[in-house]
Amino acid sequence: MSTEKNKAAILRWIDAMNKKDLNELDKLADEIFTADFIEHDPGTPDMERGQAGIKKWVRQVLKDSPDIHVTLEDQMADGDKVAGRATVKFTDAATGKPVNLLILSIDRFVGDKIAEEWELVVPGQW
Repeated sequence: MSTEKNKAAILRWIDAMNKKDLNELDKLADEIFTADFIEHDPGTPDMERGQAGIKKWVRQVLKDSPDIHVTLEDQMADGDKVAGRATVKFTDAATGKPVNLLILSIDRFVGDKIAEEWELVVPGQW
């Protein structure tokens, strides 16, 4: 898959997250993640591998943060990797206070699917 198609796959995922469309997110999980996908994120060390892990993670995120919104600030690709810088905003369900997170991620594609993601998430605003 070309770097442009890889970048577009990630944009489709973000769009479905922002729409909170579980049917589309399930479809995309199967379409754009490998069956043995690995998430490398210190914040989710026990995330289940593969498409099933992605689907469980999405449901938990949308349950905990139903007003979540992801804004992709920058995206670049080289070879089999796509890197991005994003802002995530939502309301903390426990406190009712707004939360702003910064995300840096690198996704490695195998063919037309994401096989691994390295992600760092910290509080703040750009």
